[in-house]
This record gives sequence, C-alpha cells and structure tokens, in this order.
Amino acid sequence: MSAEEPTTAQVEESSAQFEPVIKLDQAVEVKTHEEDEEALFKMRAKLFRFIADSAEWKERGTGDVRLLQHKQSKKVRLVMRRDKTLKVCANHYITPEMALSPNIGSDRSWVYNVAADVSDGEPSAETLAIRFANSENANLFKEAFVQAQDTNKTLLGSSAAAPEVAASDAPVAGDATEQTATGEPVAKGKEAAPSADAQDDEPPVYKDEGVAPPPEKTEVVQGEEVKEPTTETPVEKDAHAATSESGPATSSA
Repeated sequence: MSAEEPTTAQVEESSAQFEPVIKLDQAVEVKTHEEDEEALFKMRAKLFRFIADSAEWKERGTGDVRLLQHKQSKKVRLVMRRDKTLKVCANHYITPEMALSPNIGSDRSWVYNVAADVSDGEPSAETLAIRFANSENANLFKEAFVQAQDTNKTLLGSSAAAPEVAASDAPVAGDATEQTATGEPVAKGKEAAPSADAQDDEPPVYKDEGVAPPPEKTEVVQGEEVKEPTTETPVEKDAHAATSESGPATSSA
C-alpha cells in the first residue's frame, strides 16, 4: 500500500457521542437575607474583636461596613464583609443599649459591646472595635449608628434578636454598587489616604470604661422570623470581666 493512500481508519468518520458528566445549565439561587434590605450607610473600615482569654485584640477583617434596613420591618442591622472573599465578619442588630466608646489614643475608632453577633453562624457576645481612615469618617459612622438606634428602639425593645446570614456567606451583587435601591448615594465620607492600611496594622487599645452593659437576654431569628427565647440562648457576660484575671490588653507597636 502506497504511503499516500489513506487508511480505512482515516476515511471512516467517528459516530461516537459524548454526554457531559455534569450539566451546569441550572443556576443556583443563593439567599443572603440582604435582598429585601436597603443600604443606609456604607464606608470602608477595619474591624477588631477582643479575645478575653488572651486579653488581646484580633483583626476580623477590612472591608465595607454597612447599615442595612429591612424594607418591611424597618429594622436596621450592621453587616460587614471582608474584601475580596466577601466573608461576613460582623452581623448584628444595632440595639439601643449599645454605646460607642472612644478608643484610647485614637479619634477615628470606636469600641462597643454586642450581645448577639452571628457572623460565625451562632449568636455570641463580642466586644468589637471598628477603625476608620480618619476622624471625620468615624463621626459620620457614629451619626448613622445613633440614627439606627433610634429607629430600632421601638422595633426591637430592650431585647434584640440576632439577624442571620446565609451559611454560604455568598457575595452580593449589590456590594459592587455605591447607591441604594432608591438611587440615592450611600454615605461614604472621605477617601482613605494611601498609607491608611499601614497605619491600621496597630490594634486598638483596650478600654473598659464607658461601654454600656449588654442586654440580659437575646433571641435568635431565622431571617425576619423571631423565635421565642430559650435557656440555651447565649447570654452575653461582661466581656471586660475576664480581662482582670489575665491583665489588661496591650497594643503592639
């Protein structure tokens, strides 16, 4: 057989058909409980959490802190997601009992107690510190925080229920926008200086004065449905009491 003549395998066409193992034509809808909320406030910040056992601050993440109001119930909660991953690092209602305490040696950060933060999936009592690029941004946050407290005062009462975020912590399409659902711009304050992140590496200084005591009881909710409180619901103990045994927290240089 000449080298130029085609073989039988080359002449015959394959009739085999291959089916995909997994079909990706079905979209999966992920609920984040933010679909029915409107952003009242949005600003970049860095969040810290106080660890009582070791008496030190641990960074929770850097990203946009937002105050979201439900369109029907009108309740306002604070939600903060980390940059890039969009993982939730703070998620709680803003209750009337909370008090923003100025951080020692800083005019751009606040410290406050939370009775039921559910950013990790389960309600837990936390002491949080939030730091902004400058004092003006910090004051804008305080104004919006106080307004949210006034709104929630009659809606939540003295016992605040914990909001819930979907377990997947999925990204929200609205996170990429700078406007509310009504088209109004969200308060952003001044842009941070290029060196702001480097300055934020220093953790906040621990302070146990001026922080209002947390409520005695909390309730756990699924979305907007409030469950009856039970004895198993975590109750926030004084987050500062444990520090007296292990010594006050110190800030790193």
